[in-house]
Amino acid sequence: MLNKIWIGFFLVSLITALGKLFFYQDTQVFKQMADALFDAGSLGFTIAIGLTGAMCIWLGFMRIGEKGGAVKLLSKAIAPLFRKLFPDVPEDHPAVGSIMMNFSANMLGLDNAATPIGLTAMKQLQEINPKKDTASNAQIMFLVLNTSGLTIIPVSVLAILSSNQASNPTQVFLPILMATFCSTLVGMTAVALKQKIKLIDPVIMAYIGSMTGILIALLIGLNYYPQYTQIVTDVGGNALLFGIVGLFFVLAIRKKVNLYEEFISGAKEGFQVAVQIIPYLIAMLLAIALFRASGAFEALLDGIRWLFLTIGLKYVEFVDALPVALMKPLSGGGARALFVELIPQFGVDSFQTKLAATLQGSTETTFYVLAVYFGAAGIKKTRYAVGMGLIADLAGIIAAILLSYYFYY
Repeated sequence: MLNKIWIGFFLVSLITALGKLFFYQDTQVFKQMADALFDAGSLGFTIAIGLTGAMCIWLGFMRIGEKGGAVKLLSKAIAPLFRKLFPDVPEDHPAVGSIMMNFSANMLGLDNAATPIGLTAMKQLQEINPKKDTASNAQIMFLVLNTSGLTIIPVSVLAILSSNQASNPTQVFLPILMATFCSTLVGMTAVALKQKIKLIDPVIMAYIGSMTGILIALLIGLNYYPQYTQIVTDVGGNALLFGIVGLFFVLAIRKKVNLYEEFISGAKEGFQVAVQIIPYLIAMLLAIALFRASGAFEALLDGIRWLFLTIGLKYVEFVDALPVALMKPLSGGGARALFVELIPQFGVDSFQTKLAATLQGSTETTFYVLAVYFGAAGIKKTRYAVGMGLIADLAGIIAAILLSYYFYY
């Protein structure tokens, strides 16, 4: 599937560029595409270098947590749910703890921590994968839940709004939380139906019900006490992260683990993983860069705008923010740039900017995650992972638009 999509990006880009050359006499289009190719290659290597440091840090911490027994302890808390959603993964397998840590980091908006932990989880799932070149059911479920982007604290979005002097940056907090929850729920349901996992189960319903209750309580609490939203955003996520790392250290010290040596051992593995993903990362960035430079992405947006206007929709302001939604599955950095570009155009407190902020926080970089995670595990046949990930993205986009009209319009 990923192979077909990758080829499709190149073919559509080439056809679009030829059309611009012959029909619009755009003699610069192929130069722009060539420049985009080299820029993408350089960007991919730069990202990988930056990721190397994060991988070394967090795999070092995870190694300490594993040796100290913290990962096993965390795994027990979520094991009943994971036995249902990941029936092929043994109850005490290290992947359970890594998956839970990855979800926690994602929910807290800690991207630098989530990615290396997620890569660790994918490699651990690969250890029990009977077909090493083909994505297993457990790997697909993990990927889709990961790309659904459940976020409690959208750190980067709030930072951008604050730096541009938004009158109420935390106004997007609740809509993003609700939109990402919808995305995750739809993604999990879609994969569960495909894998014939029974969702109407007391254990699954108890966990989902508890999470829903916590989110509703958080929503109600912050709605009545909005002055605490900024504190939760600035302090809560990072404090919890360091609390978990502190737990790793305390448990490891109790077991008389040599923390320094174990950290170095984990960091060495992090370097190897980071180097391994470079070709996969650059391949996906190349395709995305060509798609943008050729004008295909802009043409797609124009077509969507024309369609909604033609069918006579009364409220079409959301189309102005759609570039962020369509770019996010392809490139997180590209979507962030489009979001930032909207601010001076419409104003930081405009409906379009708030919708773009909600879209930015409600979905994940699906193709990037698939390329990096499957690349780290050596997966070549992704089966239905792409389609399920995009279903979750679509659910998040629709929810973000509807919630934005309810909260901001």
